[in-house]
Amino acid sequence: MKAIGFTKCHPADHPEALLDLDIPEPAAPEGHDMLVEVRAVSVNPVDTKRRRSEEPQGGPRILGFDAAGVVRAVGPACTLFRPGDEVFYAGVVTRAGSNAELQLVDERIVGRKPRTLSFAEAASLPLTTITAWEGLFDRLGLHEGGGAGDALLVVGGAGGVGSMVIQLAKQRTGLTIVATASRPETSAWCRELGAHHVVDHKGDIGAQMKALGLKGARYVFSTNTTARNWGQIVEAVAPQGKIVLIESQAPIDARDLMRKSVSLHWELMFTRPMFGTPDMIEQHRLLDAVADLADHGRIRHTMTRNLGPMTAARLREAHALVESGTMIGKVVLEGI
Repeated sequence: MKAIGFTKCHPADHPEALLDLDIPEPAAPEGHDMLVEVRAVSVNPVDTKRRRSEEPQGGPRILGFDAAGVVRAVGPACTLFRPGDEVFYAGVVTRAGSNAELQLVDERIVGRKPRTLSFAEAASLPLTTITAWEGLFDRLGLHEGGGAGDALLVVGGAGGVGSMVIQLAKQRTGLTIVATASRPETSAWCRELGAHHVVDHKGDIGAQMKALGLKGARYVFSTNTTARNWGQIVEAVAPQGKIVLIESQAPIDARDLMRKSVSLHWELMFTRPMFGTPDMIEQHRLLDAVADLADHGRIRHTMTRNLGPMTAARLREAHALVESGTMIGKVVLEGI
């Protein structure tokens, strides 16, 4: 089958950073696995980081996590889907990825594709939505309808994860949402998605929040450049607040939080499938809930660039866009 992968780490603009390949089809699905025909994928920072830093061992590495497609076969333990069903999901880092014609994926981390979205639009949602949902509700401990009178600071509001944090917080909580952005177009995007206020993360975040009449953020969701913004986050978080982080590009000092008795949480949406946790089916449930929100017009997809049918050259272009740090929303490619 056709696939796109890499055999050696290169910058995105290197002609061999990603290669068009012909590889064997996956084996017939066993257990809870399903075989999915991939119709569209999107690119996330995790794709680019692994392409840059993880030399493949014993053959080409196939990346790709976000996907939307059609079930072609199911394993004997599957009960949630059957052949012909349209699905979307984010896969897991320990298995072959979605940059291929066919992919094996555990049904317990798969949701039904929103009926009102195309495959390309649906592919923009899973990884960022799972990260946002788990960060808000599993890590920060928020409940539907809760948070009235408290503020949520979303650092990096216009990115893929930030875009979903804003939407889910707007639809499922009573929080006052403060997003950070530094350009007119990113500020406008955050407001369109539901942010009540936008502050510039290149300025003094705490002072800007005080100017808005906010004493501090009871909750902070940092989506990128946490180390660079750490001092600002520590200043802006309210006493006895909670912070969730999703990346660790440079060290931070958690001792800075002691004076305010602030709790620190990590969110990695791959944890449940990597460890086969007893509750990994929660990702199936939350993706189905997100599909319902999308179909009722309560949240929107975050695809802002569609590069067309996937080739190695177009996928290299997508990786370069993500690495630029200027993307609003998500970049998507159609199936091979």
